[in-house]
Amino acid sequence: MEISSIISAIVIGIVIGVLGRLVVPGRQHIGILWTIVIGIIAAFIGTAIAAGIGVADTDGVDWIEWLIQIALAAVGVAALSKVKVRH
Repeated sequence: MEISSIISAIVIGIVIGVLGRLVVPGRQHIGILWTIVIGIIAAFIGTAIAAGIGVADTDGVDWIEWLIQIALAAVGVAALSKVKVRH
């Protein structure tokens, strides 16, 4: 993996994390750094899932891959927010 791939994964992860946070209703009790970390993880896992089902490389924008990544980020943000509230 090249440095440009890592940097682009981080940038995409930031966008995915923020979009995932916007999808979750209500107030989240986590900071922006946790949102970014969740977004990066969701981006990697979402890409793997999209590749597994054969929708990672399509002509044009990979909408299904983006939706998978955003959904994973939303689930991650909601789950971590609930864990933070309990502690």
